[in-house]
Amino acid sequence: MGLLLLLQVLLVAAAARAPGAQAWGKEGHYMTCKIADGFLTSEALTGVKALLPSWANGELAEVCSWADSQRFRYRWSRSLHFADTPGDCKFSYARDCHDTKGNKNVCVVGAINNYTAALQDSSSPFNPTESLMFLAHFVGDVHQPMHCGHVDDLGGNTIKLRWYRRKSNLHHVWDSDVITQTMKDFFDKDQDAMIESIQRNITDDWSSEEKQWETCRSKTTTCAEKYAQESAVLACDAYEGVEQDDTLGDEYYFKALPVVQKRLAQGGLRLAAILNRIFSGNGRLQSI
Repeated sequence: MGLLLLLQVLLVAAAARAPGAQAWGKEGHYMTCKIADGFLTSEALTGVKALLPSWANGELAEVCSWADSQRFRYRWSRSLHFADTPGDCKFSYARDCHDTKGNKNVCVVGAINNYTAALQDSSSPFNPTESLMFLAHFVGDVHQPMHCGHVDDLGGNTIKLRWYRRKSNLHHVWDSDVITQTMKDFFDKDQDAMIESIQRNITDDWSSEEKQWETCRSKTTTCAEKYAQESAVLACDAYEGVEQDDTLGDEYYFKALPVVQKRLAQGGLRLAAILNRIFSGNGRLQSI
């Protein structure tokens, strides 16, 4: 689908996604982009900084929640944050990448592919700064498992429950609750300390997996379909045993925690690989 045609489709696309639905909270998006920052080549870092708005003060992580703040300004963008499935633990682009009116290519995977293409094409009609901010956000989104959750419950948004004593829903548990609980329990509410811990895991515990995470053999698009498929499988695990009005506590928390940490790491590495490919001509990661 051409970029101009996609733009026309998006401008008329309506989305019925629950207004509170987001992927990762601000902390999760900030962490994803801060992790990516450490793996950018010097050329990519220069290219990224050149496109950042002045209010970001040269920090990619500062813009990574911007897309969530634009849902009412750019109503067409609401369907670009997710790619829900019928609940079969599989993501199919042809079947699942559409908005609520059936417009094709309107989902988080389509958005990643098209904003990547826009940044690679100097003649693109898209604003390059907004393209960068959308891309950075959506790469985070596709790694949050409930953004490839089940369509009939809006990715867990309609499954109301309690997270310990606090009212929540299954989607919000994966967006924010696990991350904020982790920062409180293990990092004295220090976001930077949690980021540093994940970075150490990348270079130590997950070092044998790093190359596999970043590898993308596609010559024309990103590997966002692969990332959505991973999330669809993880979403099925996230639903397991959860019912309306349940109370989730330690058992669920300690099962979800390593998944959340690894998805933040994968999102950061893959965002860096995409940006390196755009601005440096290859997807190799800069060593940290």
